[in-house]
Amino acid sequence: MTTEWIGVLVMYGLTVLLAIPLGKYLANVFKGEPNAFDFMKPLERLIYRIGGIDETADLTWKQNLVALLTINLVWLVLAFVLLMTQGSLPLNPDGNPSQTADLAFNTAISFMVNCDLQHYSGESGLTYLTQLAVIMFLMFTSAATGIAAAVLLFRSFMPKMTETVGNFYVLFTRSITRLLLPGSLVIAIILAFNGIPASFDGKDTIVSMQGDTVGVSRGPAAAMIAIKHLGTNGGGWFGANSAHPFESPNYLTNMVEMVAQMLIPIAMIFALGFFINRKRFAWVIYGVMTIGFLILVIPTIFSELAGNPAIAHMGIAQPTGAMEGKEVRFGPLASAYWSIATTIISTGSVNSMHDSSMAMSGMMELLGMMVNAFYGGVGAGLLNFYYFLIIAVFISGLMVGRTPELFGRKVEAREIKIASIAALLSTLLVKGGTALAAWLFINHGDAAWAVQPSAWLNNPGFHGFSEMLYEFTSANANNGSGFEGLGDNNFFWNFSTGIVLILGRFIPIIGPVAIAGLLARKKYVPESAGTLRSIRRPLA
Repeated sequence: MTTEWIGVLVMYGLTVLLAIPLGKYLANVFKGEPNAFDFMKPLERLIYRIGGIDETADLTWKQNLVALLTINLVWLVLAFVLLMTQGSLPLNPDGNPSQTADLAFNTAISFMVNCDLQHYSGESGLTYLTQLAVIMFLMFTSAATGIAAAVLLFRSFMPKMTETVGNFYVLFTRSITRLLLPGSLVIAIILAFNGIPASFDGKDTIVSMQGDTVGVSRGPAAAMIAIKHLGTNGGGWFGANSAHPFESPNYLTNMVEMVAQMLIPIAMIFALGFFINRKRFAWVIYGVMTIGFLILVIPTIFSELAGNPAIAHMGIAQPTGAMEGKEVRFGPLASAYWSIATTIISTGSVNSMHDSSMAMSGMMELLGMMVNAFYGGVGAGLLNFYYFLIIAVFISGLMVGRTPELFGRKVEAREIKIASIAALLSTLLVKGGTALAAWLFINHGDAAWAVQPSAWLNNPGFHGFSEMLYEFTSANANNGSGFEGLGDNNFFWNFSTGIVLILGRFIPIIGPVAIAGLLARKKYVPESAGTLRSIRRPLA
C-alpha cells in the first residue's frame, strides 16, 4: 500500500514539476518570442499560405469567434460524412459497418467539442480510417481550439487598451506544431515500446486457457492514445479505454498517461502568469484549483481503499480495497486518483469502471464535472474559471462599495450578464436533460418512439437515476466518461447529449472570450491606493 501512495504522489509531483517550465515555454510561444521549436516556422507558413491566412493580422474578439466557430463547423460536417460511410471506405480490415445517422451525429459532435463521449465500442464501432482521420484528427484540433481560446483571454489582462485580442488561426496552429505534435510523438514512442499496438494489422486470433478461439483487435492505437491524454480528449481506441491492457499494459504506461492528461491544464495556469507577468496571480489560481482537487480526491481514495461496506457486512475481508471494476495492474488507489483527475480536467478516459465506484467516489466524480474549473481541460479550465472570477470580482466590489474592477478595467453590467448566463447554462442543461430522461423513463417506458426507455438502465433504482444524471453532466462538462450501466446508443441519448455537447462546449468559450474582448477595449486605469486589488502587489 505504501508503494501505491508513493506512485500517486510521484505522478502528481512530476506533473507539477514539468508544468512550470512548460508554462513558461507556452507563454513564449504565444507571445511570439524565440523558442526551441522555431524550426517549425516553415511548416506553419505553408499552412497559412494554403489556408489563406495573414499571420500578421490581429483580429477583434468577434472575428476570432467567427473563425473558431466556422472552422469547427467544417470539421463537424466532414466527420459526419466519414462516419456515415466508413463501412465502404478503405483501412477497414475488420469489416466494421458504417454508423447510423444519429450515432454519427453524436460521435462527430462529441470529438469536435473535445468531449469524446462514446456511444459505441471503439474497436468495433470505427474503422482504422475513421479512428485516424476523424477521431485522432479532431483530438488535435479540439485541444488546439481550447488552448487558442484561452490565449485570446490572456490578452485582456494586459495593461493596455486594444481593439484586437490576437489571431485565432495563428494561436491554433502553434498549439499543434509547437506543443501537441511533438508532445504526442514522445508519448506515443513510450507507449509503443511498452506494448501498445502501433500497426495496421487486423484482428489477431488467440486460443484462451479455456480452449476458446478469440479475435483480438489491434491497430495503430499508440498514436491516438498519446494525443487522447495530452489533449485531454479521453476517447478510447478500445471500448474499455485505458482499463484495456492494449491501452495501458502496465503501471509505467498508467503513470505516463496520467501525467500527460494533467500536464497542459496545469501548465496553462502558469503560462497565464508568465504571459501577463503576474506569476503570483497564477499561483493563487493554481492553489485554489488544487484545494478543490484535494477536496474531491482525498475522500475518493479513502472510500475506495476502505472497500465495499455491503461486502464487509457479509464478513468478507477486502485487504486490497474495493476491487469491483478495477484493474489489478493499478489497484484501487491509483484508479481513485485517475477517476477524479479525469473528471476535473475533462479528459474522461478511465482505467477503472466508474459505474462500479463507491457511492462517495461517484459523488466526487459528479461534483468535479459540475464545477468543471479545477484545472479543467486544455484551455477550457481557465475559460470556465474566468467567468467564476468575473462574478466573484463583481460581487466583492459591490459588497465593499467600490466599482468592481479586474486588473485596471471596470467589470460592469454587460460582463456580469454574460458570465452569469454561462454559469447558469450548465445547470439548465444538466438538470433539464436529466429531468426529461427521468420523465420519459417513468411515463413512456415502453414507447417505441423513445426507443423503449425501460431498456435504458441496468439499475432502474436510485443508481439508475445517477447514471442518467452522470450522462448529462459528462456531456455538459465535455468530459466523456460514463456510468456505463446506461444503454446510451439510441436516438434519444445520441440526439439529446449531442445538443448538450455543443452548448456545453461553445457557450463557455464564447462567453469568456466576449468578456475578454469587451474588457480589452476599456480604458486601463493603473492600480492606486483606492484600487480593490485582486492580488496584492507593491504599487509602482
